[in-house]
Amino acid sequence: MSEFVRLRAADGHELSAYVALPAGEPVAALVVIQEIFGVNAHIRSVADGYAKDGFLSVAPALFDRIQPGVELGYEGEDMQTARSMIPRLNFAKAVEDIQVAVEYAASASGKNVGVIGYCLGGTLAWLSATRLRPAAVVGYYGGNIGNFATETPACPVLLHFGREDAHIPESEVEKVHAAHPEVEIHWYDAGHAFNCEPRPSYNAAAAKEARERSLEFLKKHLV
Repeated sequence: MSEFVRLRAADGHELSAYVALPAGEPVAALVVIQEIFGVNAHIRSVADGYAKDGFLSVAPALFDRIQPGVELGYEGEDMQTARSMIPRLNFAKAVEDIQVAVEYAASASGKNVGVIGYCLGGTLAWLSATRLRPAAVVGYYGGNIGNFATETPACPVLLHFGREDAHIPESEVEKVHAAHPEVEIHWYDAGHAFNCEPRPSYNAAAAKEARERSLEFLKKHLV
């Protein structure tokens, strides 16, 4: 079962969020942070997948501050539009929007809340760990994470990266490892967005292994 709800951030901004509900009582809750393509079919499918694993999953629409209802594909004009969103996004405000999603997830589930993010969402997941108080965080190929490596996470963090990712130099990830050797980092023989099934860069083996690790990590720290 799924639905869209409206959330209100601390500054009064209203945003949409996709909520995927498990069949029974939630084992925990999870905030799913979008890529640069909005809360599109892929991100909704990620939320649905974790709902099947027992997590009440909430995917906040972080582009609503720029343009409500953004839902993009991966080619042509959609790709150009998606890339144009990045410099327009206020990261601090995005973290505020994630915070209200965490609060909603906690209230709706009555359980611990984790955060998982992909691409842009991978970086914002890291900022959730350093600036908010979720119980655990998982980040996939967060491209700007090196810029925030000096920030200290307040919860367990698991990060996934592809060795063939042309967008994220290994040196950027090394900044995080050097500053926080306790953070769990895994590398895969894959490129950027290896978890996104609709994209050519999708790598089934890497996606499966990363998800198994993520699920084990989330259950360990949330359930």
